[in-house]
Amino acid sequence: MKQMEKQDINGKESCCTIKEKTSAKKNNSSCCSIDSASQNHNDGDGHDHNHSHGEGSYYQMFLPSVISFCLLLIGIVFDNYFPQTWFTDWVRIGWYIVAYIPVGLPVLKETFESIKNGQFFSEFSLMVIATLGAFAIEQFPEGVAVMLFYGIGENFQGIAVKKAKSNIKLLLDQRPDFATVLEGHNIISKKASEISIGAIIQLKPGEKLALDGKLLSESATFNTAALTGESKPNTNKKNDTVLAGMINLNTVAEVQVTTAYNDSKLSKILEMVQEATTKKAPTELFIRKFANLYTPIIVYLALAICLVPMFFVAHYVFSDWLYRSLVFLVISCPCALVISIPLGYFGGIGAASKNGILFKGSNFLDIMAAIQVVVLDKTGTLTKGVFTVQKVVAAGISEQDLVQYTAAIESKSTHPVGTAIVEYVKGLDPTLKVTEVEEIAGHGLKGKINDREIIVGNVNLMKKFNINYDLELDNSPFTIIVVAINKVYSGYFLIADEIKEDSKVAIQSLHKINVKTIMLSGDKQAVVDAVAKELNIELAYGDLLPENKAEQVEALKAQNLKVAFVGDGVNDAPVIALADAGIAMGGLGSDATIETADIVIQNDQPSKIYTAINIGKQTKKIVWQNITMAFVVKAVVLILGAGGLATMWEAVFADVGVALLAILNAVRIQRMKF
Repeated sequence: MKQMEKQDINGKESCCTIKEKTSAKKNNSSCCSIDSASQNHNDGDGHDHNHSHGEGSYYQMFLPSVISFCLLLIGIVFDNYFPQTWFTDWVRIGWYIVAYIPVGLPVLKETFESIKNGQFFSEFSLMVIATLGAFAIEQFPEGVAVMLFYGIGENFQGIAVKKAKSNIKLLLDQRPDFATVLEGHNIISKKASEISIGAIIQLKPGEKLALDGKLLSESATFNTAALTGESKPNTNKKNDTVLAGMINLNTVAEVQVTTAYNDSKLSKILEMVQEATTKKAPTELFIRKFANLYTPIIVYLALAICLVPMFFVAHYVFSDWLYRSLVFLVISCPCALVISIPLGYFGGIGAASKNGILFKGSNFLDIMAAIQVVVLDKTGTLTKGVFTVQKVVAAGISEQDLVQYTAAIESKSTHPVGTAIVEYVKGLDPTLKVTEVEEIAGHGLKGKINDREIIVGNVNLMKKFNINYDLELDNSPFTIIVVAINKVYSGYFLIADEIKEDSKVAIQSLHKINVKTIMLSGDKQAVVDAVAKELNIELAYGDLLPENKAEQVEALKAQNLKVAFVGDGVNDAPVIALADAGIAMGGLGSDATIETADIVIQNDQPSKIYTAINIGKQTKKIVWQNITMAFVVKAVVLILGAGGLATMWEAVFADVGVALLAILNAVRIQRMKF
C-alpha cells in the first residue's frame, strides 16, 4: 500500500497511510495533525517503540509514483512522437492500466473500505470516479496523470508534515532513557523512570539531565536551548533548580532528584504538546465541516453537468459532457484546504515551540492573533521575583559593620528579605556571635551580637521601640529595612524586586502593534506605580487579592475586548483560566498555573508575549492566504471546465498544483524569524 511517510510526535517515524486518512475523516480529525501522528505504541514506560524507516523511507514513498511516471511517459511518447504499430488497442489499454495500478490501487482499496463504512463522498472517491471515467472515455494518459500527481501531492504532504514536526521533535529528544546514579561508593546506570526522589545523579559534560532536581555541585553551566529557545548557556549555582532536558556543558555535576520522572517539567511539556491539536482553531473546524458538505454537492453537480445538457443541447455528445464533469470533479477535490490548513496551524505550533513558547491548541493561535489587551502580573512576570539589596545607607557606623551586623541577625530568619541581605554580604563574619534572637511578627527581628542589642525591621518596628529614624523613609515605594544598634538608628537597606531585562522591550513591542497593557499586583500601590512608570504601562493596580484581579479581567471582557493574562504564581491560576488566552511563565511558574494556562512561555521572558501574538497573526495570515488561493483558482478553473475550456491537465494543476503551493506556503512559517 502506498505510504505517506510521517514522523510522529515522539521523535520516531510512523506511516500515515491512505487508510489512516480515511479513518481520520470518519472520526472528524486530520491525518496531518499532531493527534493522529502521535498514535504510537507505548509499553508503559513513556517511550515510543515504533519502527523507524530510516534512509530508505523516501525511496519507498516515491517508488510507486516513479514507476507510474516512467510508464506514462513512455506511453505518451508512443502515442505522440514515435508511434508503434503494436502500441494499439488492448496493448495500449493494458499499458496504461499497468501505469495506473501502482498509484491507483491503494486509492481504489481505500475508496471501497470507506464506502463499506458508509462514507461514499471523500477525496478518494472523487479521484477514483474521475480517473476511471477518463479510462471509460479512452482518455488514458489523463486518467493515469490525475492519480499520479495526486499520489505525488500526498507524498509531498507527508514530507511537509515531517518537516513541520522537527521543532517539536527536539523537545522529545531531550529526555534521556537512562541516568547515572550514585549509590554510596557505587556508580549505577538506571532507567530514568525507575529513579526515585532524593537519588543523586552524576552528570558528565555533554550529557542531558533526565529528571528535575537540585544542583549539589558549587556551579555548572547548562545549555537550555531545547527547553527555552534561548541559545545562551545558563550558569547555575549550588541549590538552584535544574530541569530535565538541560545539557551539562563543562564539569561533572551532581544533581539531587526532586521530581518523579512522569511529573518533571519536560514530561508535562511533552504531554501539552501531544494534546495540542485536541483544541482545533475555528478555521480548521469550519473547513472540516465545509469539506463534509462540499464533497457530495460537487459529485451531484458533476452528475448534473454530464446529464442535464441532454435536455437542452441540440447536438449532445455524452462523452464530451462526461469529460467535462470528470474535469469538474478533479478540480473540485478539496485537498488543498484539508491538507494545508491543519498543516499551517501545526507549523505555527512548531514555530512557537522553537521559540520556547508552547501553545496547548491551534485555537489559541487564532485567539492570540486577535488580542487587544495584555494584562500582566508584576512579581515573577515583569520582575524577577527575587528580592535583592539595591542600596545601603549607614548612619553613625561604617557600611561594612552595618552590613555584617544586619546579615548576622537575618541569617537566623527564613524570610526572603533576610535571605537577600545575607546573599548581599557574601560571607558572614565568624567573630560575630548572635544570641537571643526574637522574631516580632510582621515587623522584623531583635537579638544580640557581642552584647550589642540589634533591631532589624520595617519602620513600624522602629516606632514600636520609639527609635528615631529618617522620616523620609516613610515615603519610599520600595521595601525598607531599618537597623538600630542599642536603640540608636544606624542606617537602612533598600530592597527591591529587580525588573527583568527585557520587560521594557516587551511593553514597547506590544504598544507598537496597538495592544494595550495593564499591570495587576498584590504589591503596594506605590511599588506598582514605580514599576509601571519605568516600563511605560498605561494602567497599574496594586493592593489586589486574587479575586480583585479576576474582577479586573471580567470588567475588560465585559467591554468585548480580547484579553490575555500573563502570570506565574498559584494565585494567578483562576485569572489565567478566566482570560481569553491565559499565559504562564513556565520556568518559575507554579505547576497549577502552567496546567491552567493556554500558552506557556518556557524561559520566563516577557518579550515572548509579543512573539506569541506575532506567530498567531502570521499563522492566521498564511491560513487565509491558502483558503483564498484555493477558492479563487478552483473557481476559475471550475468555470472553464464546466464550459469545456479546461482539460484534465488544467484540472490536475487546480487540484494537486494548488495543494502543493498551499503546503509550501504553510511550512513557510517555520522559516520565519520571530
